[in-house]
Amino acid sequence: MKDTSTGASSGEGVREGPDTFKRTALLALGALGIVYGDIGTSPLYALRECFTGPHGIAPTPTNVLGVLSLIFWTLLIIVSVKYLIFVMRADNRGEGGILALMALAMQRQRGQSAPVARPVLITLGIFGAALLYGDGLITPAITVLSAVEGLSVATPVFEPFIVPITLAILTVLFVVQRHGTARIGSLFGPVMCVWFFTLAALGVKELVHNPAVLSALSPVHGVMLLVHNGWHGFLVLGGVFLVVTGCEALYADMGHFGWKPIRWAWFGVVLPSLMLNYLGQGALLLRDASAARNPFYLLAPSWMLYPLVALSAVAGVIASQALISGAFSLTRQAMQLGYSPRMEVVHTSAEEMGQIYLPGINWALMVGVFTLVVTFRSSSALASAYGIAVSTTMVITSIMAYVVARERWGVSRALAIPVAGLFLTVELALFSANAMKLADGGWFPLLLAVMIFTLMTTWKRGRAILAAKLRASSIPLKELLGSFGDHPPLRVSGTAIFMTGNAEGTPPALLHNLKHNKVLHEQVVLLTILSEDVPHIPGAERVVVEPLEQGFVRVVATYGFMENPSIPDVLKRCREKGLQFQLMGTSFFLGRETLIPTKRPGMAVWREALFSWMSRNARSATAYFRIPPNRVVELGSQVEL
Repeated sequence: MKDTSTGASSGEGVREGPDTFKRTALLALGALGIVYGDIGTSPLYALRECFTGPHGIAPTPTNVLGVLSLIFWTLLIIVSVKYLIFVMRADNRGEGGILALMALAMQRQRGQSAPVARPVLITLGIFGAALLYGDGLITPAITVLSAVEGLSVATPVFEPFIVPITLAILTVLFVVQRHGTARIGSLFGPVMCVWFFTLAALGVKELVHNPAVLSALSPVHGVMLLVHNGWHGFLVLGGVFLVVTGCEALYADMGHFGWKPIRWAWFGVVLPSLMLNYLGQGALLLRDASAARNPFYLLAPSWMLYPLVALSAVAGVIASQALISGAFSLTRQAMQLGYSPRMEVVHTSAEEMGQIYLPGINWALMVGVFTLVVTFRSSSALASAYGIAVSTTMVITSIMAYVVARERWGVSRALAIPVAGLFLTVELALFSANAMKLADGGWFPLLLAVMIFTLMTTWKRGRAILAAKLRASSIPLKELLGSFGDHPPLRVSGTAIFMTGNAEGTPPALLHNLKHNKVLHEQVVLLTILSEDVPHIPGAERVVVEPLEQGFVRVVATYGFMENPSIPDVLKRCREKGLQFQLMGTSFFLGRETLIPTKRPGMAVWREALFSWMSRNARSATAYFRIPPNRVVELGSQVEL
């Protein structure tokens, strides 16, 4: 397939040299901590669930080799081939993730005369994003729980304290989010490097005693397991899937590092370490089938058990951090694309735009994670809820990647269909196996996704209805300016900035100001802030200033979905383009609508009430756009939905 990756973060397109090699190596080290935290902690519980979970099979030699074969080929096909070779080429100006992929697919669809696929793509993309919030809840709970459960391997005395210790670790994790990850993030890579080295060393230690387990790399063993175990063998795919649960986070974090460092880290460190550890656990099971209760910790010698629990807990925290940061980033993208109300966004680093903290999302995640830990109380129970959300998102990613390959890159059906068909065949099998977990807890992430999907689509639809209502009640700007000829309003000194979502119409706040105050400022700026479905807008193209007649000026500021709109930034760029004003003589006029649900066509009354509630609780435009609060005038109106 065609390679469209910009490689902005990783030095692609630059001639290789010592500096480029060093930079790529450092980025690869960083990727170990941020990108591979989730998938790197899967050995804590994945193989165990294949043999002891609700759908586990007996740890016989034939089954052990079969499960290891399925793990190896799943990692190879899903991670190595699908994500690292194909999907990561589908970058939206260097950014990855389900919403970035949706935006990329939608860019091509706009040029079609009959965009039938647009609603389908939007629905798939938004539901896929909603599913990732479920992953963001389960990952901290299952990784930290499975790490702390190593204490019970050392001695059953710790059994009653596993949940309290897990909650204490998670409390610290969520409380420190407000300080940002810029400082501790620099330690993630080296710590995870130690983690992967430990995984490899533990695996090799057992592997040398039983090298025959290497025969599991043959796909024959996986096929034989499925054939001989029938339905039960199919169900074990739900446990096998746990080895690839971090793939979507891997794709979403592409913008931080670029695809080259991520590939280096995978093929050079992560994949060898994971497979050595899984093979080592398998060799242990061939020697002692009773080790299936916790093969990861039983790989370690007794003197190493407590340090390994501590290292596992740190690795679990790092994996959790990646998912929490991903939820922050995903929410910001949803806000910019119009699928979420405004929320407080705190920048925790002056150097890195991606270092953000959303208090509302942080505390909501904390409550959700605590609820999961207290309700399920063990990583084995949580594993029953884990997988169905991520497997669904993977299927959606494959479908969207096919659309991008066909319609944006022009890849022929003869190539695109077999490649997408291979991925979908594997993923649909994994999804079907995970669907059997619905009654055991798999319903939770799906229910959460449906709730978030409802909120996101309600907000998008409600904003569209509200914008249509405001346009219908407004008048064209040219008509307003023409009416000034016969009855010019009184003009006062200073500048008035009216924020409006419709760049062509007259802002309702301006009409209310004329109606009630019967004056206009000498200079009137009509400011519209737009969001595009690309990650970033070049600074030189961000603001367009268009002088109109009678002292009116139209300003359109455009931001990407990875950027935060800022009025101080807009005003600075306006000055650079020749628009002169004094901030102390400038007033900002904002409209504030009171929404009244009705039975008129548009949305169901319950969705209108939900939209009204979301609007009331959204962050104010003054705070979100960083408008000087002492310069703001709000003019209210009632709008029937």
